[in-house]
Amino acid sequence: MRLARRFSLLATTLCTVLPSLSVAETTGTATTHRKIQHEQSGKVAAKSTGPATTAASTQAARKKDDTRALYAGDVETVNVSTGTHSTNRKARQSSSPVTVVTAATLRRSGQVNLADSLVRTYASINVQAMAADSAALTSSIQMRGLNPNEVLVLVDGKRRHSTANIVADAGPQFGSTGVDLNMIPANAIDHIEVLEDGAAAMYGSDAIAGVVNIITKKEDHGLHMSAQTGANAYNGDGWQYQLNADGGLKLGEDGYIHLSGQITHTDHYVVKTKDHRLLGYWPDGATTTGYYNGVVPNAMQVPLDSNKIMSTPEETRENLGIDFGKKITDAIQFYGLITYAHRYGEAYENYRIPTIAPTYYPSGFSPLETIQENDYAATIGLKGDSLFGFDWDLSTTYGADETKIGNKNTANTGMLSSSCSSDSTSANYSPLGCGWTPTIVRAETYRLAQWTNNLDFRRHFNIAQKVPMLLAFGGEHRLETYDLTAGDEASYLLGGTQGYAGIGPQSSGSWSRDIWAGYVDGDFHPLKNWDLDFAGRFEHYTDVGNAENGKVSSRYDVTRRIAFRGTISTGFRAPTLPEQHYSAMNVDPNGASGLLPVDSAAASALGASKLKPERSVSASGGIVIEPINGFHIEADVYQINLRDRIVGGGTVNGASAISAIEQLGYLLPSNGLIADNVSAYFMTNGASTRTQGLDIKADYTFRFRKAGTLALTMALDLNRTRLHHNSLDANGNPLLNAQNVSYITTAYPRSKIILNAFYRYKNWDFNVRETRYGETTSMLTYYDWQNQNTLCAGGGKLAYSNTCFNQFKNTPRWMTDIEIGYRFNKNWHMAVGVNNIADVKPRMVAQINNSRGAQPYDQFSLQVPITGAYYYGRLNADF
Repeated sequence: MRLARRFSLLATTLCTVLPSLSVAETTGTATTHRKIQHEQSGKVAAKSTGPATTAASTQAARKKDDTRALYAGDVETVNVSTGTHSTNRKARQSSSPVTVVTAATLRRSGQVNLADSLVRTYASINVQAMAADSAALTSSIQMRGLNPNEVLVLVDGKRRHSTANIVADAGPQFGSTGVDLNMIPANAIDHIEVLEDGAAAMYGSDAIAGVVNIITKKEDHGLHMSAQTGANAYNGDGWQYQLNADGGLKLGEDGYIHLSGQITHTDHYVVKTKDHRLLGYWPDGATTTGYYNGVVPNAMQVPLDSNKIMSTPEETRENLGIDFGKKITDAIQFYGLITYAHRYGEAYENYRIPTIAPTYYPSGFSPLETIQENDYAATIGLKGDSLFGFDWDLSTTYGADETKIGNKNTANTGMLSSSCSSDSTSANYSPLGCGWTPTIVRAETYRLAQWTNNLDFRRHFNIAQKVPMLLAFGGEHRLETYDLTAGDEASYLLGGTQGYAGIGPQSSGSWSRDIWAGYVDGDFHPLKNWDLDFAGRFEHYTDVGNAENGKVSSRYDVTRRIAFRGTISTGFRAPTLPEQHYSAMNVDPNGASGLLPVDSAAASALGASKLKPERSVSASGGIVIEPINGFHIEADVYQINLRDRIVGGGTVNGASAISAIEQLGYLLPSNGLIADNVSAYFMTNGASTRTQGLDIKADYTFRFRKAGTLALTMALDLNRTRLHHNSLDANGNPLLNAQNVSYITTAYPRSKIILNAFYRYKNWDFNVRETRYGETTSMLTYYDWQNQNTLCAGGGKLAYSNTCFNQFKNTPRWMTDIEIGYRFNKNWHMAVGVNNIADVKPRMVAQINNSRGAQPYDQFSLQVPITGAYYYGRLNADF
């Protein structure tokens, strides 16, 4: 009720300040019936029905525009700014593959999260099936099989700050602090431009896999509201809702302000499992720590599905966006964008059996990892078009993510242990006392901020009065800061709290660096149908040195129906401050894993060395054809050679891991640890890879006179990454084992195809989407039901081995999504839908690879989600 009141207040406020706004377009996109302030050109193009328009003609015009905005062909009306400095270039005219995803397309995905919407609608973007620990509390995307850190996210062409919440567990996203797309209000988005190419020469670090440029709404009129709710009906949980409101108003005669507010809530979705420890039986030689009658005297009956580790987090999020612009003079415009988001989330950790902390939890307990997050950014700038003939843009952007990670429903078993001592000379000394434990702690706090300043110039020339060219150049300064604050003492003392051990003072600190950059870009037209683009960029990092990058792109239009394009570029990605300095301890019921700071003595003892930037060489080539009017086909092949990839490596188990963790200053918890289930690892420039792929897109719209309109689209991504070099540590050992290699090469689907049909007839609209995910392959650890007497071929025991793994193939899967909508009038529209109507889920793993019976799916696969079918309803109102 409290959240509903917040939304009501927001809607009332918007209605109060926007009393005289004209009717907005009904699709939720901002591509028709509005005034557009283009981010790059600053030129205003007005589209309006006018005050004298009759009700009938208004509705007819709205239906026409509504149809256009909902179909793929609408992207032809959008001037894109991503991957080019030109101001009047459409996506299909680009020398590099650029795709426009409209707000209407995102909304029809049925998802309440922006990242999930992109995964549903874009073939080369995917997310991990289920992230672990604090990584489950944020959302970042992977593109073309590469890490989230290798995807650059822009908002209105300005670099977006990344999340402070690092992925500290091994897996495909290990070490990433990508941009959390869900912290951007989705209803503030006009459209998204996705550049599928290396673009470090234009934008700097991170633009290796591609660039996602989010273009916000700049309407000066209209009020849009929507409400959506749904649940995973077959499972009986996973309820979600989202409330949206956005609208615009004029600032004088030549300015605008657009306000966007959003509230989102999602409940836990929990996979139904049977915990091995609660079954009452186990295979010969299993290492299961049982809790049931016959093993533990007088054991109570504990529900078999008590372990909820394989689940999605519960989350409540509030987002706000304020976009504004106004002319100061005829030649100068002032503009800005402010976004703010707050999130609270909780994620389940492994269930602890009743013997772990019986005085506090006689029935056992499931720790909850929590997040309190504030994410904010502000951009202000001036731009004009009359400085010695140059267009210019001066801007400053400050963005930060402040994250507080906590533990709830937990216990510090070291403080409860009989070995706990009040003697300050003891190794088990507890300054907080013994025999008690807090159940809620703050485990750590971190803050990652970026302050970016840009000055850009652009001008058109004619070389010898014959060759048109566009010259663009500019400079950038960026200050990055990272603060890591120790948790409450009880969170790390004597092994720390169950579920997630906090970081201690020895791991805390503050770090910063400056980045200085300059670029130049020349876009030439040697012939009428030939475009040739050269770009170069230099960057200096005060902590990792210099980087020089270049790009050559070309496009030749043979006829108006066929064109060829290609790009060769170099790129880089500097190691982030969290990658260089973060450390973490993760504690499970009978094991632990420690991420060591790469610059620590403990990591050095295992062979770690200072991180250096990743380097890439990319090449792509494609064809764009229109065999008949309105039938568009694009096909592009690409190759990305990436060396010195920052990955998780140097993993050790057993005594070596325990020694490294203790050298870092941590004690392991006293809860029946299995030594072989204790691991330590660090971040390293451990691999060189080659990613190759093919992207094909096609669309066509049938217009059936009296029978409606049918828009068909197809998108296919074929992707393969191979390891070309496995680096050695200082001790001469390979940094990556077979499992680490699979995370970066085969966890991403070999293919993904999205087939979409959108049909509109009178007031009805129907959307059907078929998605096929290709095969993923993982190397799985042997867990508690593996016979502990079985030996690994490489030496040691097979159970918890760090060298022997079980290859698991997640076979291809098809998913079907359906949405049906009805428009009551020009203001109201309702839709109901179901995603994954057949309740398709990933293939289940063998019990010997199913940790404690609670993880039946491969959580590291980037294939189909674990959540199954999702039913929803949505109501839209536009005024």
